[in-house]
Amino acid sequence: QVQLVESGGGLVQPGGSLRLSCAASGSIFSINVMKWYRQAPGKQRELVATITSGGSTTYADSVKGRVTISRDNAKNTVYLQMNSLKPEDTAVYYCNADITLTSRSQSNYWGQGTQVTVSS
Repeated sequence: QVQLVESGGGLVQPGGSLRLSCAASGSIFSINVMKWYRQAPGKQRELVATITSGGSTTYADSVKGRVTISRDNAKNTVYLQMNSLKPEDTAVYYCNADITLTSRSQSNYWGQGTQVTVSS
């Protein structure tokens, strides 16, 4: 059993910053790729950023230069630092992870989501 729990969302003014966290817990042997997605009302879920176990990162063009994904492997936690936020960044943000369990089985897990609202 694995849980991903996001935190750090909230209401922020345009130009502001937020740091999202996602902590994985349970019968974890290792975590490979960790990702952040977002879904705005009426839109499809989109991939925001990816980080591998080795620390390689990729970003969506819409957030490049404003967002930084990082992870703490000792804490099984991934972060999303978001700066210069815009109203169009408003969405529910979800973390996602490819996890190898202590049983050595592998699966993909989602968090429950955290709301980010950018508004004045």
